[in-house]
Amino acid sequence: MPSKNRIKQYINNSYYHIYNRGVEKRLIFLDEQDYAVFLSYLKNYLLPKNETILFEKLSDPSISFKEKDNTLKLLRLNNFFGEVTLLAYCLMPNHFHFFIKQNSAISMDKFMHSLGTRYSMYFNRKHKRVGSLYQDTYKAVSIASETQFIYLSKYIHKQALIHSTSKRIHPKGETLQVDEQPSSYPEYLGKRKTEWVHPEEVLTYFSRTNPKLSYKAFVGEKDDFSIIQNKILEENF
Repeated sequence: MPSKNRIKQYINNSYYHIYNRGVEKRLIFLDEQDYAVFLSYLKNYLLPKNETILFEKLSDPSISFKEKDNTLKLLRLNNFFGEVTLLAYCLMPNHFHFFIKQNSAISMDKFMHSLGTRYSMYFNRKHKRVGSLYQDTYKAVSIASETQFIYLSKYIHKQALIHSTSKRIHPKGETLQVDEQPSSYPEYLGKRKTEWVHPEEVLTYFSRTNPKLSYKAFVGEKDDFSIIQNKILEENF
């Protein structure tokens, strides 16, 4: 019997919680470069591709072979600007969470396949490993209620906050101090502006002038996520 949330409902103009973790719960991010590369791939896929500039660069006789090769790769790269909108995310040592909106019924699946394949190839090449990086195909839950919509970003950002300042054990025995797990929380607080992260819809539910009704106060509440956890996660994820 297929696991919960493995079978997806592909619906136009719909919101989803997407998540996946490493095979056998292994780490999928071993150092800061891994996080940075994964985020750079999100940027490549979610910002519009300026083909005019890329073709101009390609025709420039002064660019190196390496630059030309990278430009060709960017031209061939899939792009999901206008098809997939990222509302929130967090990257954890052995898994990740996304809150997205897909505008066409197949864009989410194409986006996740492209991202997963590209990062797996990078990770396996860098860390000299073979085989699947992820436990299974990504999981996706359709966000069907206003409660889910409001609480999902809180759930995602809580994951990052809880694990901040934790230590990860590198396979070689080294420890890596993490001051802050990568997430979209700074965008929600107005501390950082990222073109490919869109907190606007969620923030319409919160006050920008009353600290007690702010998004920061909402995330800081000590509450139980059981009212939505069965909707957004598999058991024992």
